[in-house]
Amino acid sequence: MSKPLPVAVLGGTGYVAGEFLRLLVGHPALTLAAVSSDSRAGQPLATAFPNLGSAFGDASFCDEAGLEAAVRDGRVRALFCAAPHGAAAARVDALLHAAATAGAPLTVVDASADFRFRDPAAYQRVYGHPHPCPQRLAEFASALPEHTAGKPAPHVGHPGCFVTSVLLAIVPLLRAGLATPEFFVAAVTGSTGAGRKLAETTHHPERHANLFAYQPLTHRHRPEIEQLAAEAASACQVRFVPHSGPWARGIHATVQGRLALPATATDLRAALAEAYAGSPFVEVVDAPPRIKDVAGSNRARLAVATDGESLVVMSVLDNLVKGAAGGALQWLNRLLDLPEDAGLRLPGPAWT
Repeated sequence: MSKPLPVAVLGGTGYVAGEFLRLLVGHPALTLAAVSSDSRAGQPLATAFPNLGSAFGDASFCDEAGLEAAVRDGRVRALFCAAPHGAAAARVDALLHAAATAGAPLTVVDASADFRFRDPAAYQRVYGHPHPCPQRLAEFASALPEHTAGKPAPHVGHPGCFVTSVLLAIVPLLRAGLATPEFFVAAVTGSTGAGRKLAETTHHPERHANLFAYQPLTHRHRPEIEQLAAEAASACQVRFVPHSGPWARGIHATVQGRLALPATATDLRAALAEAYAGSPFVEVVDAPPRIKDVAGSNRARLAVATDGESLVVMSVLDNLVKGAAGGALQWLNRLLDLPEDAGLRLPGPAWT
């Protein structure tokens, strides 16, 4: 085996960063070069991620100046960005500039929302402030690896977890002309989807044994879903209502629409199965899927139902893995000319 490629993590103390580090432990062709966190610089990685234990020996967090120095010295070949949206773009821009100045190749996959919109005006409409570095947007593609072949751009802004669950369900049906271009989505996510920082809606007494919707029909992921569906298949409208669920990890999305032409559940299932025949992480199943089928893994499961007029696609995935760190690693593998499933074949624990 050739020498492993060094990968760094920017913004490395959140749940998504922790999952990316966990996946790196078993990756056959990538190795950890640095993890940045100004608030924890100098502290061992295990102070933020006790579950990783001694997986990375005595490795410690560095500050962003240390990460930039590693990039300039050519000690980092690829970067996974887990910084929050709004803060990620400027940091990524600075590291790409440092790499270019030093003549060092650097491939970036960003898990924030900062590089998901091609149009800076669209970003500003959704997030309420100008894009920090609009000149970089053309260098980033945003799409699911299951829906886009090859390397669409030098870098990737990975779609969000809700977005992934919905796009997996609707894009094949739009491509096949089986669904009219309007969908109604009720999707429930676990508490890790809100990140590590404590808020009223993520506080355990509020979340435990509870279920509630938030930002119905106005959530920021709706325009992202519609943009990426239009680019992957055709224009559509998505009526999106996200919910907070009482578990830690996993998304269950129920996607409802109307048939565009007569079709049975067998027809719908066949269209999904054909679309994902070459995709190692998307499974089409007969019975409604469950979150515990996929939690902890990079797999997604889809099932369908129809009454001859309306259709339903049920989609489940792990929001931290397939919806974030694992999907991003899929892209990083491809951009680095590695097998797309490298380091991602691990099964989930099932009983979480």
